[in-house]
Amino acid sequence: MWVITADWGWGTDDSEQALGLLRRFGSVTVLNGHIHQVLQKVEGNIALHTAMSLAYPLPTPGQAGIGEPGPVTVPAGELGKLLGTRQLTVVRGKQELALIDTPLEG
Repeated sequence: MWVITADWGWGTDDSEQALGLLRRFGSVTVLNGHIHQVLQKVEGNIALHTAMSLAYPLPTPGQAGIGEPGPVTVPAGELGKLLGTRQLTVVRGKQELALIDTPLEG
């Protein structure tokens, strides 16, 4: 939903247009995954959140020396610490969301 690293295709051509449509609302939370990273960004009244991967980790956005992002090679026994899920809890009347990242192991 927001351009994280254009060189890697981590964003969409219409992200600014989409965010523009959301700005009229008092508070917006956007959740997405697919880039296999835990990232957060606040842009005005819009909070954007990504999540861990359940498949494989990808490199840090924009990491030097990487032309196309591909799965990261990790030491044996470390993969479960880099994969996981994100749970979101919404409490009516509260402005903050509870985000809990849980690695598959660790």
